[in-house]
Amino acid sequence: MRNFCTVLAFALAVNAITPDVVTFNGEHFTASPVASAAPQGQSTNAPASSSPSDAETFSPFPAPTQKPVSGVFVSSDPSSPPPVGSSVIPDFNPAWQAAYAKAKAKITSFTLDEKVSVATGVGAGVGRCIGNTPAVEAQAWPGLCLEDSPLGVRQTDFVTVFPAGINTAATFNRTLMRMRGVAMGQEHKGKGINIALGPMMNMGRIAQGGRNWEGFGADPFLAGETAYETILGMQQGGVQACAKHFIDNEQEWQRTDSSSNVDDRTQHEIYGHPFLRSVMAGVASVMCSYNQVNGTYACQNDKMLNDVLKREFGFQGYVMSDWSATHSTLSVMTGLDMTMPGDITFGSGTTYFGSNLTDYVLNGTIPESRIDDMATRIIAGWYHLHQDDKSFPAVNFNANKQLDQATNMHVDVQGDHFQIVRDIGSASTVLLKNVNGALPLNKPRSIVLIGSDAAPQPGGPGQFSDFGGDAGVLAIGWGSGTANFPYLISPYEAIQARAREDHTTVNWHITDFDTAQSAKAAAPASVAIVFINADSGEGYISVDGNNGDRKNLTAWHGGDNLVLAVAAANKNTVVVVHSVGPLIVEPWIDHPNVTAVLWAGLGGQETGNGLVDVLYGVRNPSARLPYTIAKNPSDYSAQLTLGGGGGTIIQIPYTEGLNIDYRAFDANNISPRFEFGFGLSYTTFQYSALKIEKISNKSNATLTAAWDASKPSPNGVGSSTAAWLHEPAFKVTFKVANSGSVSGGEIPQLYVNHPPSAGEPPSLLKDFDDVDLAPGRSKTVTFMLSRHDLSIWDVASQSWMRPQGTIKITIGASSRDSRLFGALPA
Repeated sequence: MRNFCTVLAFALAVNAITPDVVTFNGEHFTASPVASAAPQGQSTNAPASSSPSDAETFSPFPAPTQKPVSGVFVSSDPSSPPPVGSSVIPDFNPAWQAAYAKAKAKITSFTLDEKVSVATGVGAGVGRCIGNTPAVEAQAWPGLCLEDSPLGVRQTDFVTVFPAGINTAATFNRTLMRMRGVAMGQEHKGKGINIALGPMMNMGRIAQGGRNWEGFGADPFLAGETAYETILGMQQGGVQACAKHFIDNEQEWQRTDSSSNVDDRTQHEIYGHPFLRSVMAGVASVMCSYNQVNGTYACQNDKMLNDVLKREFGFQGYVMSDWSATHSTLSVMTGLDMTMPGDITFGSGTTYFGSNLTDYVLNGTIPESRIDDMATRIIAGWYHLHQDDKSFPAVNFNANKQLDQATNMHVDVQGDHFQIVRDIGSASTVLLKNVNGALPLNKPRSIVLIGSDAAPQPGGPGQFSDFGGDAGVLAIGWGSGTANFPYLISPYEAIQARAREDHTTVNWHITDFDTAQSAKAAAPASVAIVFINADSGEGYISVDGNNGDRKNLTAWHGGDNLVLAVAAANKNTVVVVHSVGPLIVEPWIDHPNVTAVLWAGLGGQETGNGLVDVLYGVRNPSARLPYTIAKNPSDYSAQLTLGGGGGTIIQIPYTEGLNIDYRAFDANNISPRFEFGFGLSYTTFQYSALKIEKISNKSNATLTAAWDASKPSPNGVGSSTAAWLHEPAFKVTFKVANSGSVSGGEIPQLYVNHPPSAGEPPSLLKDFDDVDLAPGRSKTVTFMLSRHDLSIWDVASQSWMRPQGTIKITIGASSRDSRLFGALPA
């Protein structure tokens, strides 16, 4: 520690600014957070002759050393990952090693300034992408283009707007997750983008969290599997994926001035898990978040960036900051590899990297070996995705000047991806209620559509900047996680097209607040379909008092009153919900005239068509809720933490620990309205013939024997992603049969029940599948459980351990609809 303390003392003396807390090797120090702000190309640091007596040393993290295991841990390349559903663990280490060798060779001729430039963005609004690093023409380095978003290419045309991440998770369908990822990767690559700024995988800890819809639900396993398949797909499509936001960025309110205070076990088992799976998918980059983590900014948090991500997870890519989330030049020593967009604040012309970073090297504060490591990691990502190939497209759009004809080539990258959007839209629509066979619709005599959410936006799909408004059908949330619609099919359009085929009369009343007229329009119809919604997004936009996060969990535009008015007038009222997350539906859910409820989420550009496929039974609904719908807002274990302002850091205690969403409802014996994993079908399914077998070890018999005895596992480089920990350890089989009269899909789910002494929530999702069956047909479903699936994080030994006692499992149709019960053999 003496060397780093000397460096910090030197930095304080040089910069003489208000100290902040940073960490190094897991310890806290009070130190200057920044070099004094200076325009790019200028320096305010002391000259090299002022170097401290002891310079900080650095050595790159070694690559994880794991030998291939036939049929278990198999050498893979991002361009050809294992097939969907494979129990094979992809070994990306050889691909990374080849990329590193090329990157190290390339930077040997780079000057110090050139190596620093690889890690330094050119500034907000500069260049053709949302983020850009400069070219080094003398070294044949083209620079990098970084572009949003997690659901499509942002700020350009002729692209596809895919369903949101939350819808993707609701499919519980790994094939669709992968397909969406591949398509998004292809479109980003087709636009000449090197790094797609997604997927987003924060956990939805708070039900009203503004960006929950970008992520993959409120369960770490579901989020991890969706992230894994999405990243494999995106990188197969040719773009570097970026797992974000690392870590604990769970609310928009005061996101830059808050500290998420999370215990180590919760961090590993909940919030870190999707990132662990991202590393296992070979992700090229990770974005650190705006918030502090336990009192230290995430982008200079040594514990999380160096110790957990790079050492324990064995992450071989690079860490970039969220936009203007860099807080110091010294952050490079605590794990930050790239600063985005480059300037300290947007348009300031100042940077913590650039010439300031160069001077920190010249005066001995930061070793050049660390700069080599940063440049190597970044350039290795480029080689890892084969972006050095001459066929890789040049940037052909201008995100910062979308109307500039000289720099926007209007390259069409959509292909037939609209069909994937439609398929995910229907596969992610959850049937919550269906009384007396109200759905599917069967050539009704007349339909009335009620509510503004049924219709197109009055000013077109791009009516609001970054979609920060709610008028017409809600198909995505707002903020940087969006993309420009090429078109948007509303329910109004899609239902009319189907009605034409069926000779159904369609009427509508596209208002929300005139409940008397809505009831009058609804009264004579065979079926009244009421559309309600709730929106949210990123905190830089406020809509109707919702500052990113939602201010409540009720439907917007008086939606509850609209449903009640229509249900009072029509005995066959169907409610369609387009929402970013849970809503409280208690005012109307038990109304006898509300015969069906469809939870459609955010379906992207084919929103109306995806909905119609479920309404009319073209697709039997199989989607499941990726979060819990409560009866009362207070039933959720975590709430928004408000306050702050004026630079005050608000403290957000994660006192609920492991008990988020359904885990908390189970642990506290709270009855939800609709539990996590819930979803109805137009048919019925039966489960039988559960069998559980132990699988012989193929990777490391010594380690697995110790795990069987509940002893600590090793804690070293790549220890949390080691093959022995993630290879199949138990095989679970059972039968699912379609006992109904129509074809349909079922989502069997496996939950682990640890012994009480483990201190875990009662039930933990650890696998799922999607099974399509014709009436009377059955299928044997196979789940593979790894040792990691069955482990808990032991803080004392800093390792994954099997808890002592009997581990039980349940198989069922949701987190509370259990059908089969068993225990793992010793």
